[in-house]
Amino acid sequence: MSRSAHPAGPRHADVLPEGHYSAPPADLNALDPKVWAHTVSRNADGALTVGGVDVGTLAEQHGTPAYILDEADFRERARAWRTAFGNDADVFYAGKAFLSRAVVRWLHEEGLNLDVCSGGELATALSAGMPADRIAFHGNNKSVDEIHRAIEAGVGRIVLDSFQEIVRVAHVAQSLGKRQRVQIRITVGVEAHTHEFIATAHEDQKFGIPLAGGQAAEAVRRALQLDGLELIGLHSHIGSQIFDMSGFEVAAHRVVGLLKDIRDEHGVELPEIDLGGGLGIAYTSDDDPREPHEIAKALTEIVTRECEGARLRTPRISVEPGRAIVGPTAFTLYEVGTIKPLDGLRTYVSVDGGMSDNIRTALYDAEYSVALVSRTSDAAPMLARVVGKHCESGDIVVKDAFLPSDLAPGDLIAVPATGAYCRSMASNYNHVLRPPVVAVREGESRVIVRRETEEDLLRLDVG
Repeated sequence: MSRSAHPAGPRHADVLPEGHYSAPPADLNALDPKVWAHTVSRNADGALTVGGVDVGTLAEQHGTPAYILDEADFRERARAWRTAFGNDADVFYAGKAFLSRAVVRWLHEEGLNLDVCSGGELATALSAGMPADRIAFHGNNKSVDEIHRAIEAGVGRIVLDSFQEIVRVAHVAQSLGKRQRVQIRITVGVEAHTHEFIATAHEDQKFGIPLAGGQAAEAVRRALQLDGLELIGLHSHIGSQIFDMSGFEVAAHRVVGLLKDIRDEHGVELPEIDLGGGLGIAYTSDDDPREPHEIAKALTEIVTRECEGARLRTPRISVEPGRAIVGPTAFTLYEVGTIKPLDGLRTYVSVDGGMSDNIRTALYDAEYSVALVSRTSDAAPMLARVVGKHCESGDIVVKDAFLPSDLAPGDLIAVPATGAYCRSMASNYNHVLRPPVVAVREGESRVIVRRETEEDLLRLDVG
């Protein structure tokens, strides 16, 4: 494998163009523990290892690109959330972040519940043995067939998202001779400090029933009147990749205010409140996420204080971490293909994946870290943009980062914190095959979601 140096773009902070980056790090070989899974380190040869397996071996056995998931790290984070909230609260893993049958089994074994939002996610959960009463079924447009399957399976709760869905779920439940436990998702008018497309509690968006104008209160009235429904609580979700707890405080205040109004009007104190998920993780060294025990303490204190002020019994709290569990547990392993320096700008590093395995940079303007992982290097840093192989100028994986200036074709680089939403949102754009998910633990690796093949693509094309 060639290790020859390539002409590089600017290397010094005083001549760098504008972009999404800080000054070059003091050591390009260092690994910030905030953005990598807990078992990640470098071996004596400088190669990155995870779960006791080095990336060279992983590339040889499974190819690139590949999502490499640290199973021990996943379990540790799931356990931390379960422990932080204790037995008086419920932790529902948000399956939309990443779901597979192996993940479902890990969640079951670690004592977590599961939130699904489609028939496919429900099928995955049930096929892997998750008890139906530990599943919550979410989504803003559940079909009658999906609702029927969920109720027939015995899911623990369905989150109602519209007036039509209140009637729809009640009708299906009655047709099956059941009374379905439900929550009503309300939008509380909180502007979360996050990207527009992942903020979900302001009023002008598709999720939930607005608190403003009395719509949420009317939804509660209708749900309480229907025999097929057992209204157990209210649901609120303010967005994703959130670090500031103030939004949750405002949301809890408004949700508890509605709980008080329900008590005063109907004489009913709903026993549950779901505050959703959306807690942020570290994608770069600039991010500073909170630990699960800090989040649990803050949310519990907020809800308890608000309920005491309203003279309500404190309801059972639910939360829905997805990204916060699986996001940091995985990285995407790529092989460098071509290197193209642009004088006075930056060096474009093309890898064998791209927006088909990580759409978040193009979709959300997301920022990521990147590192040379097949070896270490003492070469000077170069400002690089990591891009994919797709026919799109927006096919960017990492907008701006520093890599060694002796980077060469055939080197392995890795982008950490890609466990959430990368495989879930992966596509076959340009008919590129979706990568595998490889779980690593205690010196062994195994495929939990296999790489797609050309036969997979052609099998769906009926001509």
